[in-house]
Amino acid sequence: MLVKIYQSLLDIPAKQWDRVNVDGNPFTSYAFLSSLEESASIGNKTGWLPRYLVMHDNNGDLAGALPMYEKHHSWGEYVFDWAWANAWQQCGLAYYPKLIVAVPFSPVSGQRILIADGYAKEQVINGLHQAAIDFAKEASYSSLHYLFPTNDECSYLQQQGLQVRHDVQFHWDNRNYQGFQEFLSTMSSRKRKKIARERRRVSEQGIEFNVVSGQEISAVNMQNMYEFYLSTIMAHGSHAYLSSRFFQLLGQRMADNIVLIEAHYQGDIIAAALNIRHEDVLYGRYWGCNEEYHSLHFETCYYQAIDYCINNSLSRFEGGAQGEHKLSRGFLPSITCSAHWMADEKLSSAISDFLDREKAHVAHYQQLLDQRSPFKDDNENG
Repeated sequence: MLVKIYQSLLDIPAKQWDRVNVDGNPFTSYAFLSSLEESASIGNKTGWLPRYLVMHDNNGDLAGALPMYEKHHSWGEYVFDWAWANAWQQCGLAYYPKLIVAVPFSPVSGQRILIADGYAKEQVINGLHQAAIDFAKEASYSSLHYLFPTNDECSYLQQQGLQVRHDVQFHWDNRNYQGFQEFLSTMSSRKRKKIARERRRVSEQGIEFNVVSGQEISAVNMQNMYEFYLSTIMAHGSHAYLSSRFFQLLGQRMADNIVLIEAHYQGDIIAAALNIRHEDVLYGRYWGCNEEYHSLHFETCYYQAIDYCINNSLSRFEGGAQGEHKLSRGFLPSITCSAHWMADEKLSSAISDFLDREKAHVAHYQQLLDQRSPFKDDNENG
């Protein structure tokens, strides 16, 4: 087996990369990652430099890969380590550049150690991870971070000495609902009335919705979505990581994975939310509007997506990172994880102490959230 670092995914044939993306996850697909690179959303001057680590077999085929990046900041990761960077600086050390194994700008859990079928899994995993550690040491990176890996991967990485960090997201689960009203009927009276009121306010404003997916998606749809994405960025004073070209490439290459929910008022499009579908799971990614309407965000991003999941028998809807306000709208807390290796042993020990305390806090937070479930308890009938 030969391990190699590629500084561009475009140097790897698409079929070779996708043979290691065995579950067809859209976020680790060649189409998604290459669109980020070709659109200059990552790469030179973005602080996201591709360092794809791949393992070739004796025939030159890809046996495994890590979607790895050299980072010169911590933006767009959704696992926040600014305090760690400050600690390094206070000790006279440089935290950047660092290495991360992740999907850029995507707080979506999934395989991060990609392995093609037909190979000894343990051999490939060990080889890829050890090669990543060796590269980090040889190139004097401060650290190596696996962001949003699977629980099994987190367990493996913890066994290899990495420190595991926990966080909370909010996910909606489909309990075989036959319609939105049945979903509402499972909620407590107060939460049920709140959602019904929000939906009614949107309807009373004369706003209508349509879902665009697959071959229906046009360049105009994706340009509109990009402009709505920019409106959200500007409203929050954030940085626009993604370019117009990225949205166009996404529409061309991944139309079958895209579920675009558009809101219209008097014939004009006023808002949209872009979701990515993988098998029976829907992932909410970007949204925006050109004018504020009461409850429009909740309807476009959550309720329309829940409707879509119910109507298409999808099992789960992940609405993105953070967002405690999702709890009252039927999204329950779910633990996500990340795994971290630090080059400096003293700082690594300090991080370990911090993570032990943080894990206890996250576990307690989840317990508190569970107690605030929006769904009926056993004593409520109405």
